[in-house]
Amino acid sequence: MANILVTGAAGFIGSNFVQYYVPRYPEDKIVVLDKLTYAGNLHNLDPVHNQIEFIQGDICDEATVSRIFDEFNIDGVIHFAAESHVDNSIREPFVFTQTNVLGTHVLLEVARKKWGEGSPNKFVHISTDEVFGTLSPIPEGVDLASMSDEERRQYYFYEERSIQPNSPYSASKAGSDMIARAYFETYKMNVNITNCSNNYGPYQHKEKLIPTVIRKALADEKVPVYGQGINIRDWLYVEDHCKAIDRVFHSATAGERYCIGGHNEMKNIDIVTLILNHLGKPLDLIEFVTDRKGHDLRYAIDPTKISKELGWLPETKFADGIIKTIDWYTENPEWLK
Repeated sequence: MANILVTGAAGFIGSNFVQYYVPRYPEDKIVVLDKLTYAGNLHNLDPVHNQIEFIQGDICDEATVSRIFDEFNIDGVIHFAAESHVDNSIREPFVFTQTNVLGTHVLLEVARKKWGEGSPNKFVHISTDEVFGTLSPIPEGVDLASMSDEERRQYYFYEERSIQPNSPYSASKAGSDMIARAYFETYKMNVNITNCSNNYGPYQHKEKLIPTVIRKALADEKVPVYGQGINIRDWLYVEDHCKAIDRVFHSATAGERYCIGGHNEMKNIDIVTLILNHLGKPLDLIEFVTDRKGHDLRYAIDPTKISKELGWLPETKFADGIIKTIDWYTENPEWLK
């Protein structure tokens, strides 16, 4: 039995994780700490609300975090809480530094004080592939299958790749990654860092690409697409991500970083087109708008390490996951409001 603090679990990935975790580990006590900013929705936890303890609060508030550790005898942390919208980080960067860097530091410091140095208690810090910067597209004619693993890696993010964030959001996440790493190196805490690719699935906030396209299309409104829509992302179905975090929490060696990707690279314009076609909407709803500042061209993850060490691989093909996602939002339109 474990008493686990899950931060930010009223948000998209966190709520999916708690819904995944609770029925599989009913002997564990789940305590959710969430500030309930605009991106948090307590109803995301409705399916498990009787099986968890929910506390509204700020991860930057050391007194609140310390009280939770004492009251519930916390012996594990899975840390999702973060500001994550790149456009917002461009407009208000200090908010991201405050929550993502300082908030992570507060959690780690409280855990260190309560658990002691060298404790086996697990702290999993959930981060993003955006900390690695951007990748160029794979040139035409390049045969990846004929390359060695080392040669192939130049086209992908992986655990040892240098950190080169390009937005205030990704810089704040890179900062939080470094603090988490330092607490392993300095205090020998049982810390793991995960860097995931773009998630999609149920309960995602309407500001993100896929819910935005669905919402606009259902309302027959123009669907904004940055630039020419050529930016490429590696899409990971959120339940697959939850399974990976489960493996890391229960089985990973202290201090290890894991890159978690979906093996589903798609251009933004192709995703928009797919959704419009599935909903029977005309493609002339697409409206190209001024590109985002510093817009990274391509993200793609090599998940070899987590596959070899923890036996995880993405299970959901994008063609299947996107249909499940579209259908979920059309059946649950209140999440698009």
